Amino acid sequence: MDELELEFELHPQLAADCIVLGDFPLCRLLLMNDANYPWFILVPRRAGATEIYHLSEDERCQMIHESSFLAENLADIFAARKMNVASLGNMVPQLHIHHVVRRESDPAWPGPIWGKVPVQPYTDDQIHEIRHKVEVLLSNTGEVNITPES
Repeated sequence: MDELELEFELHPQLAADCIVLGDFPLCRLLLMNDANYPWFILVPRRAGATEIYHLSEDERCQMIHESSFLAENLADIFAARKMNVASLGNMVPQLHIHHVVRRESDPAWPGPIWGKVPVQPYTDDQIHEIRHKVEVLLSNTGEVNITPES
């Protein structure tokens, strides 16, 4: 573990709004606590990173790999019509990437999800079911073979 990972803390807003599911080699995987949409967030465990270019080249490659791995698998697991993958950061400056499974049956389709309907928190049973669905992704880390910078 390097110093930037040791100093990493999840932004308070992400901690309040999300459920921690586990870690990939670089990123923490979160579930947004809104049952209206299967909505996941990747946060690189690097203190002070607010933009993708704040990561090293190897870390950027790893983050894109983890994001692609996650999006592809979520699309299969949750039968996505479209995966919305985006890094905004206007409200929460900590670098994070949203992965929202979109379906024609979701309450905001085809528009943006923000503010469309009230947040519907997950039940404990729903969280357990989602954890079970994604635990195999975390055990198959989606790690790429990268050489750390010297």
